[in-house]
This record gives sequence, C-alpha cells and structure tokens, in this order.
Amino acid sequence: MTERGRTGEVEKTRPGRDERIREIAAEQTYLDRVYAELDNASARVAMVSAEGFARGRTDRTGDVRDEELTGLFERDALVYQASRRQRDLDTQYEGLVFGRLDLELPPGRTRAVGEPGQPHVSGPLIREVRYVGRLGVRDDSYEPLVIDWRAPAAAPFYRATPAATLGVLRRRVLQCRGPRVVGIEDDLLVPEAPQDLVVVGDGALMAALGRSRGPRMRDIVATIQAHQDEAIRAPARGVAEITGGPGTGKTVVALHRAAYLLYSERRRFEAGGVLVVGPSTAYTAYIERVLPSLGEDSVVLRSLGDLVDAINTGRHDPPDTAALKGSLRMGRVLARAVRAAVPGAPTALRAFVAGNAIRLPERTLDRVRSQALRHHQRNTARQAARNLLGQAAWAQVEGETAVDREEFLATFADHLDVDAFLAAWWPPVDPRQVLLWLADPDLCRRLSEGILSSAESRALSDSLATALRLRQWSIADVALVDDLAHRLGPVPLEPTAPREFYEIDELDDELAELPQLAVRVGDDADRRDEALMRGRIDRPREYAHVLVDEAQDLSPMQWRMVARRGRGASWTVVGDAAQSSWPDPQEALQARREAFGRLPLQSFRLEVNYRNAAEIFAYAAQVILPVLPDADIPRAVRTTGVSPLDVSCPTADLLATVARSVRDVAGDVDGVIAVIAPARWRNVLDPLVRHPGARGDLDSDLESDLESDVAARLRGGRSPLLQGPGVRRGDHHRPG
Repeated sequence: MTERGRTGEVEKTRPGRDERIREIAAEQTYLDRVYAELDNASARVAMVSAEGFARGRTDRTGDVRDEELTGLFERDALVYQASRRQRDLDTQYEGLVFGRLDLELPPGRTRAVGEPGQPHVSGPLIREVRYVGRLGVRDDSYEPLVIDWRAPAAAPFYRATPAATLGVLRRRVLQCRGPRVVGIEDDLLVPEAPQDLVVVGDGALMAALGRSRGPRMRDIVATIQAHQDEAIRAPARGVAEITGGPGTGKTVVALHRAAYLLYSERRRFEAGGVLVVGPSTAYTAYIERVLPSLGEDSVVLRSLGDLVDAINTGRHDPPDTAALKGSLRMGRVLARAVRAAVPGAPTALRAFVAGNAIRLPERTLDRVRSQALRHHQRNTARQAARNLLGQAAWAQVEGETAVDREEFLATFADHLDVDAFLAAWWPPVDPRQVLLWLADPDLCRRLSEGILSSAESRALSDSLATALRLRQWSIADVALVDDLAHRLGPVPLEPTAPREFYEIDELDDELAELPQLAVRVGDDADRRDEALMRGRIDRPREYAHVLVDEAQDLSPMQWRMVARRGRGASWTVVGDAAQSSWPDPQEALQARREAFGRLPLQSFRLEVNYRNAAEIFAYAAQVILPVLPDADIPRAVRTTGVSPLDVSCPTADLLATVARSVRDVAGDVDGVIAVIAPARWRNVLDPLVRHPGARGDLDSDLESDLESDVAARLRGGRSPLLQGPGVRRGDHHRPG
C-alpha cells in the first residue's frame, strides 16, 4: 500500500535538512568560541596558581615574620581557589553547553517578561540570546558567553512554558558530543515565530500547525500547550500520571517536568536525585540527549535491564516466559527459595560438645532455619541460627550432663565443628545464586508446587538454564534478582586478615600455580555461572523523584523493583494503558498502586495528536478498536487529504512487495519508514533492513509506530500493507 500525492501544508512549512545543518553549524561556531575561552581560562588559572606559590617563598631562615605569614596565607588561598576552578573547568568540559534561550525583553530589564513580580510591559522589546550550561563562562570583556544553569538568569530555560513564557520565544536543547554539536531540538513558546527565527523539531511542527489552518488550528495548538503546561507544573508532591495515545507528546512533557522540578526545588532533588526509568537502553540513550544533565548525580537514567547494580542486559525472554516471570506469583516462589535449604547442604549436625555427643536431624535444622528467618534476612541471620542451634543442642542434653547451660552454650558457640557445619549449612548467598537454583527442574518443581503449573515450572527452569548457557540474564530476570536481594539482604564482606611473615613462601607457591588454576577454572563446566555472578549487589539507592516512561510495559515484579528505589519519592508516570503487553492488567495495576502507597494522585490526559496524519489514525482505529475497545486513539488534527491504501500479496512474494512499496513511498516522503510485522516474518524481511541506506530494525507494535513518518503494516495470510506520511523527527530508528 502506498500513499501518494501532496504531503500536506504542514510539511511545506517545516524547515528542511539544509536549514537544520546551517543551524547546527551556527551553534558550532559559537561553541568553538566558548571552548577557546575555556582554554584561556585554564591558562589564567595556571597563572594564578603560579603567583600563589610565589607568595610564600623566602630565602630567610629562623623566625617567621608577620609579612611572611601573610604571604603563606595568601599562597594557600590562591592555590586552593585556582585548583578548585581548574577542577571545575576539567570536569565540566564534556557537555558544557546544553541550552539556548531566545528572548524578547524590555530595554534595561534583567528579568524576563512574565516573571513573577514583573508588571505588564508595553512598547518595543529587545531580542536577547542566552546560552545555558554546566558552568559560567565569560570573555575577556567579562561579558557572559555561557550562564551557569543555577543562576537566576537561566531560570526561564526550566520554568518557561507556552502559558507563562517569561519572555522566551524559543528554547533550544543542544546535543553535543564533546565540543561538537551533533543535534538540536527546539520548543516554540509563542503562538507564532518571528520570520527570522528558525525552529526545528517538535517546535517547528507546532509553529507549522499554528500557521497552516487559521484561528481554529491556533486554538487547538493553544489547547495542546495548556494541557502540557498543566502537567509540567503539577505540584512535586505525590504522583503525576500523564496518559495519552501515540503522538500526544507524553514523553516530552515528562522530560520538561523533570527539568522543571530539578530547577524549582533544586536542593531537594539534587540531594535526593531523580531516577528516569525507560524500557530499553536505546530509550535512555535518547533521553540522555534530550534531558540536559544538571549535576554529577542529580539525574540517573536506567533501563529495566540495568536497574540493579552489576547487571546490564538487553536480552528478552519469549513473551509467555516474560509474563510468567513478571507475575506476582513469582514472589511466592522466590520466598520459598529464600527459606529453602542450600542445595547440597548437610542434612544433620554431628558434634562432640563439652563431653556430649550432639546430633541434630534434618527436621530440627528445618525448624531452626524457619525460626531464624522469621525475624531476619538470610544473609544477616547466621548468628541467630547459631544461637538457635545451640539451644536445640542444649535441649537434647539437658538433664544428662554435668555442664551448666551457659558453659555448654559458650563451648558450642566456639566449637570448630559447629563453625565448619555453619559454613556449609548457612553460607552467605548471592541473590543471583538463589535464582539459578531454579535452573534445576526438580528443585524448581518442588519450590513452585501449588503456585505454578507443571508447564510453567518447566518453562521457568528452562529459561534459567538458557541464561546459564548464554551467560546472560534476561530483562525479566533483573526484577527477580532484585526481589531476592531484598529478601536475602546484602552478602556480607569477608574480613581479610593480614598475611604473616611465615605465609610469604606459601603465597609465592600459590602465585606460581596461577596459570594452571586459570586453565582448570576455564575448563570446568560447573563454572558457567561465573559470568552471571560478576560484581556486587548492594542495597538500592533511594531517590527523591522517580520518572517512569512507557509505564504500561512494566510487569508487576518490575513495579516492585522500581518501588524499592522510590519509597520516599514523588513520581511522574507516563504511559498508555491500551498498549500494555501484560495478560493480567489488574495485577500490574495493583503492583503500581502499591508502589505509590498513599501518595495523592493527579491525572493528566493528553488527547490531541499533533504529529501524525488523521488518515493514519482513522485506519488504526479500524484495526485496534475491535481488539481493544478501550484503546486511547487520540484526535489527530493534521490532514493530508489522502487515505491509506491496502495492497495484498501472497506470503511468498512478501519481501518483494514490501520492498517495492517502500521504494514507491520513499520518493514522496522525506522521513523514516516503519515496517511493522509479526515476529515470525522478521527473518523474511531482514534483507530489507540490511539494505544500504536502511537503519534500525523491524517492529511489531502498531500503536508505537504510529509516530513514524511512514508505516507499513503487515498481517497474516495475504498481507495488507499500510503506508502513509506523518510528521515525526527521526528519533525512532526504523528501516528507511
């Protein structure tokens, strides 16, 4: 199917690729000037440091005179300040400048129009440009080249919205790699841009919409901006839920909200930090470009595959297995695993204590383990288990020994046989180690009996065996590891005793054998888990604010994982329930509500799609609504006048038909073409993605790809193809 003909008035008003390149080149010229001045600043700092060292020099010996003490003090002060400034210059070099403001201000005013406390101003306004960055930079005339993001003059970068512009015409985010500008993204904050102001990205689209349809379209644009502004400025306390269908700007609003909160309540959020959770590493890489970093630790970007320290994965389980691992039933299975005996642990304690033969059978050990875990995490309960074992041993010999209770318990506590038994029966356990116990089908079946079906137990065991074989966790495994870490507690660090002199010869012998040891470990099949056990898992950091995007894709177990990092946090949650991939949405909703606790909830629904063609959404509604009657299909306000076209073909001709259709539409649309196909056709269509000039991969999610420039949708049997132009910057990588 192809959509031919005119591409709509909006496309004609969008800035072209050449304009974007010219704008990037202009920004690069300015940044070159900034970095040159930064080099000059480093040279000046070196001069100050040299002068400081000179202040404290003297050729005299004996008593120190007052003027020499003064010189020493001045030396220390100058050297300290110079070192501090040089450290700032060195550490803030990367990503130094990340924003630009184009403002219109009254003559002589230093505060923006519309800023609180400023009266209404009439008369001519003066255009001003401000660059915002991590560090303030001035030229030789002491004129500011870059404004420190913490300075009051930078406030409009975070606080300005279409409803309260603070004098801002255009807000631009600079995407830099070192000292090089690699991209720009604009927000237009006024109804219509001045003729000499080039606007790119979504800002260009809003400007085009405002110009292309007269008063009615301008009213719609104002409505969009007002709804977005309301969500951005919502109170920081509690939970702000932002919902809406594709193309309504949910993610952009959430990111502006994060930047707004960081600036408006800087001390709270800088100290506590902001966690941004996305569905994938590709998503967090995109967010890292769009959301300026406002401090070394203030914003932490994580995908669901690297939310736990020491694990970083992008591997997906099959959908049925991922749904099983994401279910809250897994919490019950893991609770049993934590309370179970360590595989291979001794089943009885035998020792000779204070002249008494002690034998504690398996049922006694099980009772002791249950009692110890009633009030302790497993990795912190070893001493409690030792005490309970001593009491059980005393109960066995009480009345039959001449030793009193205190003496017996003290002897038991220091007994070498008891130490050896505890080392084998109650070792410290890593949460990843416990999860891998379930790779044993028999043990997995016993621990999941009554919770999972036999088929589900086998699928779980097989998936963990796959992790062992591939030496890589899956994304769904990360939440299970986090749950186990919460139940077990951190693995205690073993104290390292200093080597004695007599051990030096033994150490030399051990070092001489290292190459042979390395060969044995590498060849041992039982060490397959070594790659899965690297690094240390500590207690998770808790944040002051948590932002979750694509929230509908989080499983119940993943909601619990995120909740452990936001126990005292406020939340911003972005998603579209109709796109949820979980078979039991009520279970996910329950886990989500448990994560928020009793925090007040504010909901903001974005209803208008301003990026894509109405014809595409009309077609999408026909496909989606029969399957998902409650799907949130937003109201698209831009039309092309051309309806999508279906083309059918036999499955055998699939690749050729898709390639021909993509070639046909590529001549009509300057943008990204998405091919949306079932996973079973990925291999068939893979040559299309590998074609020179193509980028990205195939996608199977229709709703998420309604934000591409062109979509080609395939379905089973004879294959209708959906294609049509839309308006979207190229941040979704698809075959083109």
